[in-house]
Amino acid sequence: MEATRAFAPFEELAGALLGHAFSADDGAHDLAHLVRVFRNAMRIRAEEGGDGRILAAAVLLHDCVSVEKNSQLRSQASRLAAEKARQLLAELGWGARDVEAVTHAIAAHSFSAGIRPETIEAKILQDADRLDAIGMVGAARCFYIAGRMGSSLYDPFDPKAENRPLDDKTFAIDHFPAKLFKLADGFQTDTGRIIARERHQRLETILELFLDEI
Repeated sequence: MEATRAFAPFEELAGALLGHAFSADDGAHDLAHLVRVFRNAMRIRAEEGGDGRILAAAVLLHDCVSVEKNSQLRSQASRLAAEKARQLLAELGWGARDVEAVTHAIAAHSFSAGIRPETIEAKILQDADRLDAIGMVGAARCFYIAGRMGSSLYDPFDPKAENRPLDDKTFAIDHFPAKLFKLADGFQTDTGRIIARERHQRLETILELFLDEI
């Protein structure tokens, strides 16, 4: 199966977990997102170390519970995903220590959860997922999610929010200064920080060009 090959050398694990991994109707948290996060994670792991099997399972299940950005449960999404992952991995016969390693990484990966990552696998997953929120793909996901939420692209009278509070629930580009520009400062690994700096610069360029055109 082509989808499982994208997670080599953990194709067997992907085959067991992909059916539980994501919601089919959310294009910001779909198979393509999982593949990108996996590639980010493996790139970071090549420099930083960590258990590949633990990390692969955490990547595959980090979005296994879908909660919309505007839901009151949004801050609980990673904890809910961790609990679902605990059950799935136990059913597959994983040992308690490995299950805890995976569930901690999942619970700690979210920006909104506010849980400190304590293991190298948790740090890598958080970095790998956040890398997908900045740069070209991060901008595309920002606009995609804004469309799902029914937001406007920008305030036509004050697009830079110079005389109003930022409101990223109403205007898509407000999300750049409200959240996306802050992400590069919070990376956990040296490798993640290096990649993040490059993608942050791309994100700044995207907004600059967008503002120029409007």
